Amino acid sequence: MEALHTAGIHFAEVLQSGPPWMENFWITITSVADPKCIFTVCFPLAYFLDRKVGVAVLWVGLVAEWLNVVFKWFLFGERPFWWIHESGFASRQPLTLRQFPVSCETGPGSPSGHCMITGAALWPLVTALTALASRHSKSLVLKLIPFSAYTLLLLAVGLSRVFVLAHFPHQVLGGIVAGAALGWGLQAHIPATRSLGFFAATSLGLLLGSVALHRLMVAAGVDIDWSIRLATAWCKDPSWLRLDTRPFASICRVAGSSLGLGLAAGDPQRWDKPLPPRQRAACAVLALAAVRGLQHIPQPQQVTLWYASSFLKYTAGPGMVAVLLPRIARTVIRPQSPPHAE
Repeated sequence: MEALHTAGIHFAEVLQSGPPWMENFWITITSVADPKCIFTVCFPLAYFLDRKVGVAVLWVGLVAEWLNVVFKWFLFGERPFWWIHESGFASRQPLTLRQFPVSCETGPGSPSGHCMITGAALWPLVTALTALASRHSKSLVLKLIPFSAYTLLLLAVGLSRVFVLAHFPHQVLGGIVAGAALGWGLQAHIPATRSLGFFAATSLGLLLGSVALHRLMVAAGVDIDWSIRLATAWCKDPSWLRLDTRPFASICRVAGSSLGLGLAAGDPQRWDKPLPPRQRAACAVLALAAVRGLQHIPQPQQVTLWYASSFLKYTAGPGMVAVLLPRIARTVIRPQSPPHAE
């Protein structure tokens, strides 16, 4: 691993030595591909493109994020921004590497969550767009555009994660491969027609299973919170350390989203005739604004309350997208009944 880590640090140096304008580009890419955006941006947009595609994006995304946390707990991956100090690498040779506000992730580093979760969750959307292009055109170039864009995006996300010192290249590669494999494997097993009970049980299982696994590892003498201490020790600016990068924040996000999907599945109008294209476009914009606004509601500073409020936010999001806004739209566009003749 020493050789992989050393090669990764040299590669990060090459990336950071690029032209100044590339810094903003890489930071923008890594911010856009934050796993939270799957829940707050990709899901609302995909849902109003096609309901089943939207459910698939959210379902695959939440399963991928939960598995990513489990993998990280077992793989004990280092992160470059602390490894250069803990290993003594920074003291053995001069480095010109810089940290950024998005560098200080507090969970373990392997595999890359940005690459794995984005790669998995976008797979159903990419295959849907490819099928759509195939139905409307015989052009091979047009058919290849969705997967070409998907590949380029994942490569850019991976490079951005190396640039900001959040990951080593082998962690990025592992995340891309795992994400694409999960997206492909889970696409045929989307619980689009399951009941509220299924999603509630899944939510509880994800939450309790994670807590039980954490307790078992602690009981076995494993220091499962080692990465939080290292991130705290070597982050350049303490204000860059965020609760939403902790592993249990991911658990609350996926458990809440699963329950939110269940609330949407329990809506009696979920199989109504789809909204007309204009209303779907309007709902997509409103859903995007509503879910993003929900995320900006201030949360308590106390850690347990912060986790609880995060769970509630991600439970409310799918309900707003899949139930509230479509109901409002149907009410607005519902045709008036003609008056009865006397």
